[in-house]
Amino acid sequence: MLMAGALGASAQTKNGGISPEMLSRISKSYTGSAEQKAVKNALASNSIAALAINADNLSMIDTHFSHRVKTQGITDQKSSGRCWLFTGLNVLRAKMIDKYDLPGFEFSQNYNSFYDLLEKSNLFLQAIIDTRDLPMDDRKVDWLMKNPIGDGGQFTGVSNLIMKYGVVPKSAMPETYQSNSTSNMAMILKWKLREYALELREMKPAQTAARKEAMLSEIYRILVECLGVPPTEFEWTRYDKAGNVVSCKTYTPKSFYEEYIGEDLENNYIMVMNDPTREYGKVYEIEYDRHVYDGENWLYVNLPIERVKELAIASIKDNTAMYFSCDVGKFMDRTKGTLDVNNFDYASLFRTSFPMDKKQRIQTYSSGSSHAMTLIAVDLDAEGQPKKWMVENSWGASSGYKGNLIMTDEWFNEYMFRVVVEKKYVPADILKMLDQKPILLPAWDPMFAPEE
Repeated sequence: MLMAGALGASAQTKNGGISPEMLSRISKSYTGSAEQKAVKNALASNSIAALAINADNLSMIDTHFSHRVKTQGITDQKSSGRCWLFTGLNVLRAKMIDKYDLPGFEFSQNYNSFYDLLEKSNLFLQAIIDTRDLPMDDRKVDWLMKNPIGDGGQFTGVSNLIMKYGVVPKSAMPETYQSNSTSNMAMILKWKLREYALELREMKPAQTAARKEAMLSEIYRILVECLGVPPTEFEWTRYDKAGNVVSCKTYTPKSFYEEYIGEDLENNYIMVMNDPTREYGKVYEIEYDRHVYDGENWLYVNLPIERVKELAIASIKDNTAMYFSCDVGKFMDRTKGTLDVNNFDYASLFRTSFPMDKKQRIQTYSSGSSHAMTLIAVDLDAEGQPKKWMVENSWGASSGYKGNLIMTDEWFNEYMFRVVVEKKYVPADILKMLDQKPILLPAWDPMFAPEE
């Protein structure tokens, strides 16, 4: 009888809906107590984040770091999703400034953005041709139609684009309004590409190559009108810190890269990730996780967080910055410029708990990599264990802590996902993992959404 009563008390409608009786019971969770009224009144005119600020954690994190990469200047991606590109170029920029003792320098993000969008257009159109025999409601075709183009990306874009097109100084191709604010340009490109996709799916195979080229010509024209003409040759003068001319030469984008950087970005780096939802020690490949059709999908080695830290510390100690990606929006105090799981106390505000761990957050889409930044510093204790980390961001010098974000080691554990490290800092046992046949994951895997 007790069991029957319990079942009756939890009865719902036959189709699983909320019955009037259930609603009556649910509604009693709000009693109108003084505590509940106080919280309701506060929430009526204040943001949740403001009310959840942890008063016990108001002091600023100590800004001393035992090991820090030499960097100079802060970049600003403005209203665009190009964090991956700014991050990759910032890694190279730090090397160039240090190697040549420059007073300051910045690569043209607009130049590489131009070819990124052109290559992504080709990637999409060729993928449509490759899948033209699949039905429109096929998962792969559906994903392509939903994601024809965007300015977000991954390190694979940095490596493929630079090795193919080189780089130029910012002065050779400065930002435009459209490169700084990309939403409307992206909208126009998506319209055209989806229109083209329908056309290509109906064409005879022998006709698609010529038609695709004509389509790309139209895309190229739109990009030039939005971003400018990418230079094929330019003059650049190098100065020392005293303002003296060191050299003045004419370069192509590729000769400029070879002279001042000269690294094989496609073979000199390894991307490691910490994804507790998948087996560690395995290599994963993500379909269409590239920016260039004739490039290669990027490979990720999945490692425990302690191994990721081992590589990052080795790189920082040798004055080498890294491409770093994380779930930046979680527990970020924009005013202080800190990433700390104790910045906000949502549990106390709503008198509940949020017990999911990193694995569960990934499985339920509660967390995933959303933003790339440049990892430049670590603070080690007397035993060599990290206490905190710092990244150079691309949101301008007035953002965060002097344009940077400082994260606690606990936050690093929970919300860091990927780091790109030069192979010389990677132990042999991890490099050996690259001999495995990669496990292919679909493009729509939630862990590999474009970083913006």
